Amino acid sequence: MTAAGRRVLVGRIVGLYGVQGWLKIESWTEPRIQIFKYQPWLLDAAPGEGMEIVGVKGRPQGKGLIAQLPDVADRDQAAALIGRDIYVAREQLPPPGKDEYYWVDLEGLEVVTTEGLALGRVSHLFATGANDVVVVRDGERERLIPFVQGSYVRSVDLSGGRMVVDWDPEF
Repeated sequence: MTAAGRRVLVGRIVGLYGVQGWLKIESWTEPRIQIFKYQPWLLDAAPGEGMEIVGVKGRPQGKGLIAQLPDVADRDQAAALIGRDIYVAREQLPPPGKDEYYWVDLEGLEVVTTEGLALGRVSHLFATGANDVVVVRDGERERLIPFVQGSYVRSVDLSGGRMVVDWDPEF
């Protein structure tokens, strides 16, 4: 799937706020309030599925965010949405800076060692306290490679669909 056809997870509906249909939102955008600039929202959107929401309004409230979705006017309607993930289309996001990548753009890249040995494809990434980790799968095994550019990750070629890593294939 091309980056243009991908959806990016940017948040989740986590609770209710008041009785008029407002929702508590967890946002993974930087800054958190930025989630309201990316619209439409796609709730639990797999390709061809989900609910598209246009016109979401929101604001900070205490330590979190709250949102009002169009056509959600009471607590019961809002309660049905708790737990739903919020996605946006990848093309809505600003371009990353030099040597910065959206994880969704790295998923599916072929991963090869500096010697040209294929290790598999990027399945997904996850964050740790020290650095992000690339999960590479080849059907037989899974490798966890620190996403540390210059040390382990030597190059990323999005247009060529390849990531070169300095990694022992036996590890």
